[in-house]
Amino acid sequence: MSEFTVRQATMADLNELAALFNGYRQFYGQRSDEDGARRFLRDRLVHRQSILFAARERVSGQLVGFTQLYPTFSSISMQESFVLNDLFIEESCRGQGVSHLLMQAAEQYAKATEAKGIALETANDNARARHLYEKRGFRLETTYLSYYWTTPQK
Repeated sequence: MSEFTVRQATMADLNELAALFNGYRQFYGQRSDEDGARRFLRDRLVHRQSILFAARERVSGQLVGFTQLYPTFSSISMQESFVLNDLFIEESCRGQGVSHLLMQAAEQYAKATEAKGIALETANDNARARHLYEKRGFRLETTYLSYYWTTPQK
C-alpha cells in the first residue's frame, strides 16, 4: 500500500492547496503571494475552470503534492481535452511515487470523462519530468517539444 493517497481537491482543501501552490510558484521564480494563490485557486474551483488532484501523506494527513488540469476542446475531434498545467511535489516527498499517483489520477479522470487526452509541456532540460511523462505513455510532439497522452480506446 502506498504511503500517499490522491483524490480530487475541493474547497475544503483550499488553504493547504494555496500554501503548496505558493511554493510551486516560488519554485518557478515568482514572489510569494499566498493570498493571491488562494484567490486564484478558489476562482478555479468556484467557476469549475480546473480540476485539481491533491496528494496526502497517509500518516500525517499533510498535503504533499498536486496537479491541475485545465479543460480545453478539440474542434477537429469535437471532444474535450485537458492541459496538465501544474504538477508539484514537496521536495521532501520527491522520488516516492507521488508524481505517478497524481498523473494516474489525471489520466483516470480523462478516461472517465471520455476526453480525447491530456497535453502538457516541460522544459527541454527537465529530464526527470520527461522520463515520467514518457514512462506514463505520453509521446513527444517534436515540432513544439510538447507531450500528449491519448486516452485508450474502449
